[in-house]
Amino acid sequence: MGHDTVETPNLSFGRGGEPGRGTPYAQYVRLEELHSLQHPRSKEPAELSFIVTTQVMELLFDLLRHEWTQAREALREDDLTAALAALRRGTHVQDVLVESWDLLATMTPQEFNSFRALFGEASGFQSSAFLHLEFMLGNKNAALLNMYAEMPGTRAELAEALRAPGLYDEALALLARRGLAARPETSEHRYQPSEEVEAAWRRVYTDPEFAALQPLGEALLDVAERVTRWRQRHLTAVKRTMGGKPGSGGSSGLTWLRKSAEQDVFPELWTIRDEL
Repeated sequence: MGHDTVETPNLSFGRGGEPGRGTPYAQYVRLEELHSLQHPRSKEPAELSFIVTTQVMELLFDLLRHEWTQAREALREDDLTAALAALRRGTHVQDVLVESWDLLATMTPQEFNSFRALFGEASGFQSSAFLHLEFMLGNKNAALLNMYAEMPGTRAELAEALRAPGLYDEALALLARRGLAARPETSEHRYQPSEEVEAAWRRVYTDPEFAALQPLGEALLDVAERVTRWRQRHLTAVKRTMGGKPGSGGSSGLTWLRKSAEQDVFPELWTIRDEL
């Protein structure tokens, strides 16, 4: 074997912005900083699993938002191939998110209660990254912005997401441009099912002229199904660890989660199945 010199790239991503600290890998992924972010507040071993799982989910929320944004922009540009690729990548992220609940599946009520009081009113319901995804799905509610009154940057970002077209909005706009009378207008309120949209999707699945759009419908259903799986796993995890007690952030706990799990995402794609 030869003795060629391999040049190491000068990556300036170390903690605190200091170049040259640690290996190139540590610098690139900000390893030192990443592993310094877990601070359990109790001596309960299960708390570390709770913190790490929550942090991983937050990172995956950001990644999913990236993929859905790519898909939305591609739909806006009539690039169906790129949109489908982004949605496919996103479903892999969703699969990991769903399976992430396994890390908390065996936590007993005693373990959870041993540190629950230590994080006060903190709740996953307060996650701005998760709320951004909900807005992109059409589950919009302007009142939720009040949680971020003391975080003007986050509030402004979510307000923009509230006003912007969601993933489904852009899909329906594409259908309209292809000659289907789907509703393309954007709303700042929760999406409501439409007979017009249902008729448009029915034609996609029954009229050969629009058959090329069926992969989009199926890709959106893949997204919707995984959203439901996520909600169901969340419901089950909460039911197992804390039962029907109110949520730490003041939510109604199981009642709210159960209602959420029963709501179909992209509803017309489900209802047309009755007639196909």
